Amino acid sequence: MLPRFVALRGALCAFLLVCTGASAQQGQPVPVGVVKVAPTPVEPAMEFVGRVSAIERVEVRARVKGFLEAVLFQEGDTIKKGAPLYRIEKGQFDADVKQAEGALLRSKAAKELSVIQLKRAEELLAKQTGTQVARDQAIAADQQALGQIVTNEGALELAKLNLSYTDITAPVAGKIGATNVTVGNVVGPDSGVLTTIVSQNPMYVKFPVSEREFLRMRRDGSSVPRDRVKVGIKFADGSKYDENGELNFVDVSVDKATDTINVRASFPNPNGALVDGQFVRVVLQGDKPEEKLVVPQAALLADQKGVYVFVVQDDKAEARRIKTGGAFKDDLIVEDGLKAGDLVIVDGLQAVRPGAPVRARPAVDSMGTN
Repeated sequence: MLPRFVALRGALCAFLLVCTGASAQQGQPVPVGVVKVAPTPVEPAMEFVGRVSAIERVEVRARVKGFLEAVLFQEGDTIKKGAPLYRIEKGQFDADVKQAEGALLRSKAAKELSVIQLKRAEELLAKQTGTQVARDQAIAADQQALGQIVTNEGALELAKLNLSYTDITAPVAGKIGATNVTVGNVVGPDSGVLTTIVSQNPMYVKFPVSEREFLRMRRDGSSVPRDRVKVGIKFADGSKYDENGELNFVDVSVDKATDTINVRASFPNPNGALVDGQFVRVVLQGDKPEEKLVVPQAALLADQKGVYVFVVQDDKAEARRIKTGGAFKDDLIVEDGLKAGDLVIVDGLQAVRPGAPVRARPAVDSMGTN
């Protein structure tokens, strides 16, 4: 029993020594790195989720029915307006044109005859050898002949128009998609979409703005003309698009289903980097820098109550609830909760607790200054 008792006593002493050492260490200041908060000129920025949209998007369809004779483009190519896309067999439509031309010739011949007969009826009536009824019948026949000419001219125009529809061309310039039909198939107005063309340069970016954010934009930048607002794009991987855009449309009403207002910007797309349907982040910036307090993102902590930071106050760590106002480079803008000169802890946060003594040292912040 004695060896067992000694072992237990040794373990208890070791535990007490550890606890005593830990308690002693709790009273020692924790070394931390701090950044002094100072007003920084920033351009107010807001970010929104947007989607790239082609300005022109055309679904190519057949307007007449016939056998598809040729597909005249390479899928995925960039094409010009008027470029040939499909050719439908022309034989039937050529024949329809010739038939319409023949019918028009016959109606013109009938018109010439009706003119002669009307003239003869008027001469006979003038000599009192003809009747009023015969003259009236001649007038009606002449008008009918004229009406038939108009009808046949319309039929000829329609036949020629249908013949022209056998050559399907690109209605807009842009990039063409895959073809949904191949040579030898019968196509027509009921065949659906043959292919799709989307314009490439420029491109639209559409993004919804919540009613609250819209009111903030109106409050903060209502005096800034639309063409002076800087509009940028960030891709999904965080990289920035090298072209700036321009706001060109704000919807006239709020979407009742989402309580958002649709806004649109246009961007140059000379290299095809923007793709129709692509998700991006839209960054709006004002034209005049404002003095704002910023803190590195590394200083931010969060719990169920919201976002907070630790500041050094009388050599102790003090938690401060803050209200952020968007990103600025690698930092965050602070709208409320801090003042100029506050020392915000950015390094050593793992060991910091509210009210704990700390030993502050300068740290390099996100702006690269001490």
